[in-house]
Amino acid sequence: MTYISLCFEVHQPLRLNKNFFWQRSLLKEVVPDLWDFYFDDTENKRIFDRVSGKCYLPANEVILESIRKHEGSDRPFKVAYSFSGIFLEQCRKFRPEVLDSFVKLVETGLVEVMEQTYYHSLASLYEDKQEFFEQVRMHREMIWDLFGLRPTTFENTELIYNDQIAKLVEGMGYKAVFTEGVLANPNHVYRPKETNISLLLRNFQLTDDIGFRFSSRGWEEYPLTADKYASWLAATPGQCINIFCDYETFGEHQWVETGIFEFLRHLPDKVLACKDLRFATPSEIARDIAPKEEISAERYVSWADLERDTSCWLGNALQQACFIYQKRLEAPVKESQDRDLLEIWRTLGLSDHLYYVFTHGGGPGEVHSYFSPYGTPYDAAVTYFSVLSDLHYRLKKKTRLADEPFRFATGKDEFTGDCAWTLVGLKTALSKVDLASLEYHNDRGDLALWARTSLGDEPLAERLAKLKEIKGERLRKNLLKTAEASLQVGR
Repeated sequence: MTYISLCFEVHQPLRLNKNFFWQRSLLKEVVPDLWDFYFDDTENKRIFDRVSGKCYLPANEVILESIRKHEGSDRPFKVAYSFSGIFLEQCRKFRPEVLDSFVKLVETGLVEVMEQTYYHSLASLYEDKQEFFEQVRMHREMIWDLFGLRPTTFENTELIYNDQIAKLVEGMGYKAVFTEGVLANPNHVYRPKETNISLLLRNFQLTDDIGFRFSSRGWEEYPLTADKYASWLAATPGQCINIFCDYETFGEHQWVETGIFEFLRHLPDKVLACKDLRFATPSEIARDIAPKEEISAERYVSWADLERDTSCWLGNALQQACFIYQKRLEAPVKESQDRDLLEIWRTLGLSDHLYYVFTHGGGPGEVHSYFSPYGTPYDAAVTYFSVLSDLHYRLKKKTRLADEPFRFATGKDEFTGDCAWTLVGLKTALSKVDLASLEYHNDRGDLALWARTSLGDEPLAERLAKLKEIKGERLRKNLLKTAEASLQVGR
């Protein structure tokens, strides 16, 4: 018996105001609402409404119809979804009936929901993985709140994966992780290196037959029918076949006129007519099929483009500059303790913003251009970098952002792990850092030096220098008082 898992990625980006730079919006002092300032909500709603009508609602209806048709049989129809948190937010904001239709599907008990990063981000590529953990936790909480589920299968953004991610995922309690089927024969289950979880691989050949080639009249297999596709599945050797595509394939990328919904409607019947095939969710495959062998992936892989790595987002200098800039604002925005700024920064971390800056042309370039709201990738880069610069400017004003962080230590090369990028962050750190570290830096005049050379605050530097002879908790109290006084001056 071969297990067939039919999985769907469901994500919609939030697009920036694409004329942000050219309309001279950068660095304005008076901005009533930063969300309206940075993001094009009108366009985001228009596109979400369009895709809801063309894809989400009709596709959900077809899926639910097939689930109910085969419900109660010994081989029921099952599917799995991986929703980004930002998609589910848009459901609630723009089209609640779309979310209701997904809830109705999950309530059948024959639909698995997988985990991913809340913001469909590249946080797993950061050196410090704390943001990755936080976004997964946020996603976990949303899935519980909306569906009452605790997912056991993890699907990182666009199937980005390597050995390190497998270990992180196992450490968070997941039983299985998905990635692209370039590491081995995708029709078996594997064990990631030095872990005890299951690795599931997407069969990209059979998936792309639906996602990319379905309506191509130049394809030798055109037209693709459900009967023909089911026969291919039945003839494919292996223990499992994982079909994993963008949900927008149905009705948005492949229009209704292509017959894509009829294909989806008849596929369950044709598959289940083959006595050696059955549908299964990813968690069932991980539970029922023992790993064939252990495999390793030292380099990142993904399902993106022909290269199937991270070059889709980081393949040119413009993309790398934007990625590094956004990443470097993590500590300052978190030290700001401003939830709105943090949410904006995280939304600016959507992988889509970098996807639009792809410059490599060819077939992949055509795909990137199809999804991009910009005229050229250079327009995308100008807009994205401008918005990041504007956020940087506002963070600098709000938090008194330094040029370099202050790293706390108790001796030479004996760092505590605490650091402060801003005066706001310094104040927070001063209340919790070990007293021995405060005394060490105060004796050396390090805090005054940082205030002068990195924060650019000479009055603060002078006040800190005057505390050099103070010890114990009295030192902490005076340091906090001095930092607070400087913050009040800046407000």
